[in-house]
Amino acid sequence: MDDAELEVLLRNERYPWSAGYSARWIVDGGMGPNPVWQAEALAERMRLEPGMRVLDMGCGAALSSIFLAKEFGVEVWATDLWVKPEENLRRTTEAHVEDQVHPIYAEAHALPFAEDFFDALISIGAYHYFGTDDLYLGYYSRFVRPGGQIGIIQPGLAAEYETLPPPHLEPYWKWDFCAWHSAGWWRRHWEKTGLVTVEVADRLPNGWRDWLQWNEACDHDRGTPGQEEAQMLHADSGQSLGLARVVAHRNN
Repeated sequence: MDDAELEVLLRNERYPWSAGYSARWIVDGGMGPNPVWQAEALAERMRLEPGMRVLDMGCGAALSSIFLAKEFGVEVWATDLWVKPEENLRRTTEAHVEDQVHPIYAEAHALPFAEDFFDALISIGAYHYFGTDDLYLGYYSRFVRPGGQIGIIQPGLAAEYETLPPPHLEPYWKWDFCAWHSAGWWRRHWEKTGLVTVEVADRLPNGWRDWLQWNEACDHDRGTPGQEEAQMLHADSGQSLGLARVVAHRNN
């Protein structure tokens, strides 16, 4: 597929800031649902200002980090375990934000930062891989200053299920989807610690449509339309699946 066709497939009026970035650049660096769309959706519910220090936890190919640096003038520590920092340094240099985005190679339970260092912690499409542990927020929240913000957005559910997923999703369900939770679940999971106050916990409007649009564009680009994840999203049609968005601030 040529780049012009890909641009058409990924047009989405809900994300005007993201429209300024190449669809090819996003697809080639994408991991999970569109990371730049998710970054825009999360940022619209946070207070990001030039000069803020931001941790982008589980940043993947650092597309979200580059987007936040360019759009908000923040300084970002782009932290990931699956993508080597030299790869992300190349991308930040090509994007001319190498002075604002610092690639870090680290595991989520062994972060090399001082406590209270960041003004905001964000995680886009990644927090569910390490943050479902009851004790994790107690560790993670140390790295943001008192009053600082914590924001996540990722695949999630409209409502929790007790044991098995809804019958229409069973043909597609993988065991690790057990880490997908509703925004309400994340609110309770965080607030029960007493460490944070949740300001936003919602199911992103039309998030499942954005996720499906992204998957279908990527599948067509690879020449393999109709892959399993797109089939799952079609079968669900927004009944159970979507994107969960949560924003909180650290209590003093």
